[in-house]
Amino acid sequence: MNSLELTYEIAKILDSKKGEDIKALEVREMTSIGDYFVIASGANLPQVKAMSDEVEEKLSKMGLEPKRIEGYQTASWILLDYYDVIVHIFLKETREFYSLERLWAGAQQVDLSKVLTD
Repeated sequence: MNSLELTYEIAKILDSKKGEDIKALEVREMTSIGDYFVIASGANLPQVKAMSDEVEEKLSKMGLEPKRIEGYQTASWILLDYYDVIVHIFLKETREFYSLERLWAGAQQVDLSKVLTD
């Protein structure tokens, strides 16, 4: 599975847990830390944790383990590092505060319309 396919898979998993405002940014030309960021919001702390748990569980079944997980205890911003794809799951207010999409405005947005439900 290449990094774009992994990005799509993660977006589908987040969507299945009712993640909100799911976006993917191609950052490979801007940084060496990865190829893509997947960004999503949850309405509350339990949902943010459930989304993180689901990504970790589903990808683990596919033989993919994160290099590291940050922020799980506080759950206002959980980062799952899958080497070439970095997943950011935010509490809605925290996402608005940090505004990663603004910070990485030069990144090309990945079209997720084929993998997300309406």
